[in-house]
Amino acid sequence: MTAYTATVTVRLKHGVLDPEAETTQRSLERLGFELDDLRSADVFELDLDAESADSAHDRAEEMTERLLANPTIHDYEVTVEEQ
Repeated sequence: MTAYTATVTVRLKHGVLDPEAETTQRSLERLGFELDDLRSADVFELDLDAESADSAHDRAEEMTERLLANPTIHDYEVTVEEQ
C-alpha cells in the first residue's frame, strides 16, 4: 500500500445561487478590483492508503459522490498525489 493525498474541490454549478461569492465579489469590486465572475469552493484533502493512484482516485471520488458533493448542485474535481 502507498500513501496518497486526494484533493477534492467542490463548487456550485453555474446558475446555482452562491451568496458567499456574490458578497465577496461586490466587496472586491468596491476595493477597485474588476472581476468577470467569482465562485466559492470547498477544498478537502484526504490522506489515504491505496494500491495505486487510480485506486485512491476511485475511493476519493466515491467519498465525494456519497457525502462531500451533491451532484444536483455541485461540480467537483479530484486530484491525487503520492505522499
